[in-house]
Amino acid sequence: MCGIVAAVTTGTDVRAVVLQGLKTLEYRGYDSAGMAVCTEQGLDVRRKMGKIANLEEELDKNQLPESATAIAHTRWATHGAPADRNAHPHVDDQQQVVVVHNGIIENYLDLRAELAELGHEFHTDTDTEVLANLIAHYRKSSADLHQAVRSALHKVEGAYGLVVMAADDPNTLIVARLDSPLVVGIGEHGRYAASDMPALLHLTRDFLVLDNRETAVLTPHSHALYDVHGQVLERDLMHCDWTPEQAERGGYPHFMLKEIHEQPDVLARTAFDRFHDLAGDVDFEPEFGLDDRTLQSFERLRFMAMGTSFHAAQLGQKMIGELASLPGETLNASEFLYSPRLPEGQALTVVVSQSGETADTLRAMREVQKRGGRVLGICNVQGSTLAREADHLILTHCGPEVGVASTKAFFGQVTALYLLAIRFGRARGVLNAEQGRQFLQDLRALRHKLEYCFREETLATIQQAAQYLSGVRSCLFLGRSFQHPVALEGALKLKEISYIHAEGYPAGEMKHGPIALIDADFPVIAIATPGTTYEKMLSNIQEVRARDGKVVAVAAMGDDKVAAAADYVLSVPAVPELLAPLVTVVPLQLLSYEVALALGKDIDQPRNLAKSVTVE
Repeated sequence: MCGIVAAVTTGTDVRAVVLQGLKTLEYRGYDSAGMAVCTEQGLDVRRKMGKIANLEEELDKNQLPESATAIAHTRWATHGAPADRNAHPHVDDQQQVVVVHNGIIENYLDLRAELAELGHEFHTDTDTEVLANLIAHYRKSSADLHQAVRSALHKVEGAYGLVVMAADDPNTLIVARLDSPLVVGIGEHGRYAASDMPALLHLTRDFLVLDNRETAVLTPHSHALYDVHGQVLERDLMHCDWTPEQAERGGYPHFMLKEIHEQPDVLARTAFDRFHDLAGDVDFEPEFGLDDRTLQSFERLRFMAMGTSFHAAQLGQKMIGELASLPGETLNASEFLYSPRLPEGQALTVVVSQSGETADTLRAMREVQKRGGRVLGICNVQGSTLAREADHLILTHCGPEVGVASTKAFFGQVTALYLLAIRFGRARGVLNAEQGRQFLQDLRALRHKLEYCFREETLATIQQAAQYLSGVRSCLFLGRSFQHPVALEGALKLKEISYIHAEGYPAGEMKHGPIALIDADFPVIAIATPGTTYEKMLSNIQEVRARDGKVVAVAAMGDDKVAAAADYVLSVPAVPELLAPLVTVVPLQLLSYEVALALGKDIDQPRNLAKSVTVE
């Protein structure tokens, strides 16, 4: 949610590079955009509701002056409806301080009332305008901008990723962070700040990641990091391995389609370097930090996640139960805070997040740790809050995911969880070396088999099914066992980018309610691949057909039984049952893409959604 980009440089005009960084953050979801610059004449701001293209059009008509210091923002509305006046950046009533802000100031009404009594005027409905005036208020008693920001933040309750610029200090930016991600980029000709690293990859690949309640002072030639008490901190730079090209479409019409096609490579990057073939085991990075004895000590697992990551976590729980005989549960992270305070004992909580910045997930993780529990984080972003604060870590190495509807991040999470299941199974003695080697070999062979999912004839069938589904108002996704989370994920993808109502269900539940919906206008997408649930899924398909329902089936290539019963068959290669989710999810991703394409929807930036949900 929301995006921040800022730069302070050695005399170079930064308007274009800041705007370029802002475009890179469009995937985060937003409803308005703006930019402010600081020159010897003071502050100058442009803001526009809608897409960044609207801001560019405004800048063409009403240019900002050249400047070596600029801040920019894409806003996702929390306080105040989307409108030009509510867009960021926000200035104080004297036009001396300008602010961009991610997060929520929970006590903004009280602060606004206090500031109004002191004579400050307000012109927007936002909580951020209160921040600008509060900093300006403290600036009256302190010539030091950093001190004024720190004094203001002592009165603030809530969350913030913040960049501040002042009219009388054009060569300085102040940044601050509390529960909303912010990174500082270190370049040869300046210092930069952003809410996510991809926004700055065209400028630098060396970063400082701010922790909660830290601030930083940036100038063209220097940066200084401070703790909550104002003491200087020393921290090594983090080098990001991602390249600017990875955050570009690379000839594909949409990021989502590019990222679906990248999944075979995600499999290789996430898995193959971790194989210990001789032992039939898995070697994770040193950050994993769990040896055999520790893995043996755990008596239960808890998985927590949100959205697409929740579906990956469900698969992880099933895989570890199968390969390591270890019981577990999967919880929605936002609900954990309301769960009974049970003893953590010999439990491990596995927290799954694409960005590592999901607010509900992070809050749940911290609650686990507060209760004395141990956390293993699985995420895609090195240096993210989850990666830094979890007790143990597995990175998925997917590269930047730009499309709001997650595809390759889910694929990487499931791959990592499969490896984790093997690691647990070997450590606990449930799997011997030969069995471990076989599971690793199955995964290695999967990369080549995935190519079938992208053949022209496969895609043609998917497009035919998509044309049909683009004309319906609602549908049902059914799966059993390992395919139940895939059904949930398929339904979520269709909802996210086509806005067609879809529900995912365990297929055994169909007769317990959903079957009442089935008629000629209510299709079912059924996942019926080889395995223990195959015959049951065939029965479900026949039950749908008996009620005039249309069936889109995901089935193994050459499956004549399913082909005879379904209206459309999305074929996948036959693979071992534990790995089947990694092949069945691909045609469902492509199906949702093709439906949205047929309907003319904004595929990479669906309405009301944000890539990284950083507020609860």
